[in-house]
Amino acid sequence: MPSVTSLTGRIATNIPSMQAYDSLQKASNQIALSQLRLSTGRRINSAADDVSGFITSRSLLARNSSLQSAIVSTGEAKNVTAIVQDSLDNVINLLTEIRYSATLASSGSIGTSEKVTLGRAAFRMAQQIETVVESTVFSGQQLLSGSYTASWILGYNGENEALDVYLNLDKSNQDFNINSQNFSLNALTPVDNQNIIFAGITNLDLRQLDSVSIDDLGIFSDEQIDNFIVSLSEAINNVAKVGSYVGGIERRLNSQNDILLSQITNYSNAISRIDDADTAEEQLKLTRNQFLQQTSIIGISQSNVSTINYFRLFV
Repeated sequence: MPSVTSLTGRIATNIPSMQAYDSLQKASNQIALSQLRLSTGRRINSAADDVSGFITSRSLLARNSSLQSAIVSTGEAKNVTAIVQDSLDNVINLLTEIRYSATLASSGSIGTSEKVTLGRAAFRMAQQIETVVESTVFSGQQLLSGSYTASWILGYNGENEALDVYLNLDKSNQDFNINSQNFSLNALTPVDNQNIIFAGITNLDLRQLDSVSIDDLGIFSDEQIDNFIVSLSEAINNVAKVGSYVGGIERRLNSQNDILLSQITNYSNAISRIDDADTAEEQLKLTRNQFLQQTSIIGISQSNVSTINYFRLFV
């Protein structure tokens, strides 16, 4: 812009005006940046704001998202183990009631009709065991059928490879630590009728409880009842072993859930420190730059006054 810059009246560039305009542009840009950060709540809205911070924050965001999906997966696994644990506890209680009935029936002071009544009551408990097994379901899958297996993602390592937990409820799982290596809780519908196995105990057939009668006491007879009580005790012990296996998995899931919650919180804090805007600081910057914007406009106006006065010489 032409301007009078000396007493000789030479026409030259209006440097003060250009400097004021440059200051106005800088102040306006800073105002726009502060307004963007205040409206989004984020200090880094594009890679241009902070190249290294952008890379770090986006990497942490991706990691945090993976951890959040892992905590959902862990919760689903905990649901399954909790359902199984409750069902196994129920089965133990029912087997304990059957053993109690058998123990009463073994007493010499109990008559035949009373033994039949106890046998019938025990059979009702065996029916309930079958019901518990059939109704222990998650996502449409039978959990205690002797064939259920599943895995869930618990987290990711430094190479972003998934870390899994595996639940094996197959009847031949060696981790059950059962001598027969065949754990089945189908009390009334055994898979192999030639070799009855219930709760890992060979030839423990709870269906025989329904055959106890005055004419034939069957497994409640003096010759068989002691072996039946021993087998029931071993079956209870085996169910407890399976419950211990599932409990160990559940304990691991609880620990992992706590770790994931802590990690998600820590990652969120790290992301916040890098990515989130300091609203108090941005508000102070906005106020300062608004003031500079106004003074720059005044500066531009004042730098043009001398030019206007020079042109009055020609009027």
